[in-house]
Amino acid sequence: MRSVRIRILAGLLVLAAVAVGAWRLLPSKGDAKTITVGTTDGVTSLDPAGAYDAGSWALFSNVFQSLLTFAPGGTAPVPDAAKSCAFVRGDLTTYRCELRDGLTFPSGRTMDAEDVKYSFDRTLKIKAPVGPASLFGTLGSVDADGMTVTFHLTSPDATFPFKVATGAGSIVDHTAYPAGKLRTGDRVDGTGPYTLTSYTKDRDAVLTPSRHYQGAVSGTGRPVDLRYYATPEALNTAWKDKQVEVATDQLPPGVLAGLNPSDPTQRVYEADGSETRNLYFNTRAGKPLHEPKVRRAIAWLIDRERLAATVYDGTVDPLYSLIPAGLTGHTASFFDDYPKPDPEKARQLLTQAGVSLPVHFTYGYAKGRGAGEQEGAEIKKELEASGLFKVTLKGYEWTAFQKQWASGKLDAYAVGWVADFPDPDTFGAALVGTGSAMNTGYSSKTVDRLIKDSRRFAERTEADQDFRSVQQTVAEDVPVLPLWQAEEYVVTTEDVGGGQYLSDGTGVFRLWSLTAL
Repeated sequence: MRSVRIRILAGLLVLAAVAVGAWRLLPSKGDAKTITVGTTDGVTSLDPAGAYDAGSWALFSNVFQSLLTFAPGGTAPVPDAAKSCAFVRGDLTTYRCELRDGLTFPSGRTMDAEDVKYSFDRTLKIKAPVGPASLFGTLGSVDADGMTVTFHLTSPDATFPFKVATGAGSIVDHTAYPAGKLRTGDRVDGTGPYTLTSYTKDRDAVLTPSRHYQGAVSGTGRPVDLRYYATPEALNTAWKDKQVEVATDQLPPGVLAGLNPSDPTQRVYEADGSETRNLYFNTRAGKPLHEPKVRRAIAWLIDRERLAATVYDGTVDPLYSLIPAGLTGHTASFFDDYPKPDPEKARQLLTQAGVSLPVHFTYGYAKGRGAGEQEGAEIKKELEASGLFKVTLKGYEWTAFQKQWASGKLDAYAVGWVADFPDPDTFGAALVGTGSAMNTGYSSKTVDRLIKDSRRFAERTEADQDFRSVQQTVAEDVPVLPLWQAEEYVVTTEDVGGGQYLSDGTGVFRLWSLTAL
């Protein structure tokens, strides 16, 4: 779910030139100033087995540890709770990690391999509808022996270490989390750089630097008050009223378009992001968008250029690829097949499909999440202008929205997707593989085979052709329609530093990088 390259607009050094140093440039223990951070990315669950979204994982990367993590600007996992990890054999089916000594949970218990095994096993056992179990489709079993944990995969998977490094790999205390159901309440028992001091859903998470943390991060971050806002407009109000010192994910499009990097009262950081937004279709039999020709007709009607310019004030780029620009395998397959809106081609497809016109379907979106409502209205306008479709818009609170698509109740739904890790695989199985996290009902033997084949390459650039072929098949079947690729913005007051390291597309939200100047 997150950008691979960062362009800093505040006149600071480029991240790539200082990434290794930044891993150590952390605040001293003597400064206890609390930094307030505002975001619209809410938390679905405090239990890692029950959440597969950017807001939850942002919190997890601060209060839990995974065996692996990503250094700033890095694209390969590095040890965190583990002191070493590696594939045991060249066939990429056995992965083994040795844990660090002395990692302790808040209860005082020492972490061991049994906690790691338990964490992965319960995620797969619970298989929460909006949880991350689908990410571990190649995981067959886990063995624990003292401080050694061994993962046995059902097929070669060079991307498995990347998945272990995500929020889905968060390690929980096996004595504090039930095996067969999600834990409720507002407590977290993790070994991350921060301790969750207090949490109020949809309001704030108060984080205190952990005195017991050991891992990839050296040093101590400052206390953080992470505040959640229901809408971009509410976040913008908080920013203007100086209620927060850092604003990210996300301010209104009009505000982003007007940000001035030369303003001495603030620091602006812009990332060439790998965040995308797609329109997903329920392809199941009996649903109005089951027939591929109907979905292709929609692809002939959506005007991405207009959408980006009118709804998002040019702060996003039109996207014609399942995999965003900047990652291996990117290709404009949707532009090749549907180069510009053409109502006549759409009508011909619907005539061939033998459906009654206009085609009626429901379009779901999350209320308060960016410009989702305005985007839905624009898409409805574009489709209905052709006279070929009749769209009913339905908005839902974020958690309810996830449950709606997870239960297959929506015909179409727009969802933003932030890369789980810096590899094109995160835009493959999770979005278009059989049993995907987006629950479209789509299944293609060709797509599944290509995704499986791509994981055989330890050198990930060698998977390029597989991913290009995946995207060509998806452009023909259209279970998902790419809409846009987003820039990523972080804005801080002039007396807060480190904003350029907060998020960089690796899935890690580094609150500990923030400094008081």
